[in-house]
Amino acid sequence: QVQLLESGGGLVQAGGSLRLSCAASGRSFSTYVMNWFRQAPGKEREFVAGISWDGGSYYAASVKGRFTISKDNAKSTVYLQMNSLKPEDTAVYYCAASTIITREASMCRYWGQGTQVSVSS
Repeated sequence: QVQLLESGGGLVQAGGSLRLSCAASGRSFSTYVMNWFRQAPGKEREFVAGISWDGGSYYAASVKGRFTISKDNAKSTVYLQMNSLKPEDTAVYYCAASTIITREASMCRYWGQGTQVSVSS
């Protein structure tokens, strides 16, 4: 069992930056693939970024070059650094753990409660 708790969301102007954190508790954090998803009002949950066991990262095309995912195994924490934010990045951002590399929300086993990110124009 893994519990995930996100933090770091907030309101920022377009062009600004935020860093989200996801603290994990439970067993074997380093054995999971850690992911960030987001869900805007009226839209489906979508993949944002993921980081694998060996630190390899992968991104949605819409955020590549602007967002960076990283993790600290010693702190059991995964981060999402978001730069050059746009109004269309506004969403609830969720941290999720999976046992495989995936971009599918249905393949993630554990989820956090989400943190709101709002970007004003």
